[in-house]
Amino acid sequence: MALPTWISRPSPRTVRILAIAVLVTQALISVTGVTVRVTGSGLGCPTWPQCFPGSMVPMPHAEVAALHQAIEFGNRLLTGVIGFIALACFLAAWRCRPHRKRLVGLALIMPLGVVAQAIIGGMTVLVNLAWWSVSVHFMASAILIWLAALLVKATTEGDRAPLGIVTRPMRRLLVALVVVTAAVLVAGTLVTAAGPHAGDPDTPRLGFPVATLVQVHGMLVMAYVLLLAVFGVWLRSARPTKALIKAYISACAMVLVQGAIGSVQYYLGVPEVLVVLHVAAATCVIITTAGLWTESRNRGPLPHPEVAEPQESVAV
Repeated sequence: MALPTWISRPSPRTVRILAIAVLVTQALISVTGVTVRVTGSGLGCPTWPQCFPGSMVPMPHAEVAALHQAIEFGNRLLTGVIGFIALACFLAAWRCRPHRKRLVGLALIMPLGVVAQAIIGGMTVLVNLAWWSVSVHFMASAILIWLAALLVKATTEGDRAPLGIVTRPMRRLLVALVVVTAAVLVAGTLVTAAGPHAGDPDTPRLGFPVATLVQVHGMLVMAYVLLLAVFGVWLRSARPTKALIKAYISACAMVLVQGAIGSVQYYLGVPEVLVVLHVAAATCVIITTAGLWTESRNRGPLPHPEVAEPQESVAV
């Protein structure tokens, strides 16, 4: 029995749809992860890879509420869904013609990343949600979201060595912007580590004043805004594409939304709903920053199905 064409020889459109699905689900797992934390469900399944010793699924337990079990187990199930979608995307990229080394490489990272993330998540449970393990868990998700955004872009572009659309100083500014973005995320995990939402009431917290960590986090956000503003001023004298302008506007809008949510949640005493929204907005900041990065360079047109372009670069 012959396989359907979209499976045996997937089109670039099929690969793109799957890549978008990977990006959306990678962002979603961060949101469900913080939901686990703010509801105190981090140890709803107190062991790993089983939920309880001798059981892969939740079971009645006097010391663990059924709701906490359901939330944590649901987050684990979502990891499996993401893994399935990531594997499907890799297989589609691998079988798509012409064969594109960079696209396949980015797609391969996705299922491997899901496996790594699952192991990190299991480690987090086994060390009883130690603050540093939760921070590593989130940063791993952030890296996968960034790479998934690059993967989505790779489905619409060629494989030539990247040519800068903006000037060299602007490209260096973007490098600084990416570094600051990473620093903002790390600082955010430290604020969380010292804050009230540990994932479980008995989990020890990071012994630093929350107010001090919030100030550091806020200063890094201001540095991000400043770099973005300078990039915008320089962008006016460049010859940006419409896609680059759109990516810049999206990045500006998203960081303002994120800053507003972060400020409000701090002054209201970090209510659970706003914490979830803050993390959701953080994933969007990662995506829009990645969009600004990818749109600032040109890798040529998408290769024609009959003619493959030279594989000159596999850099992401």
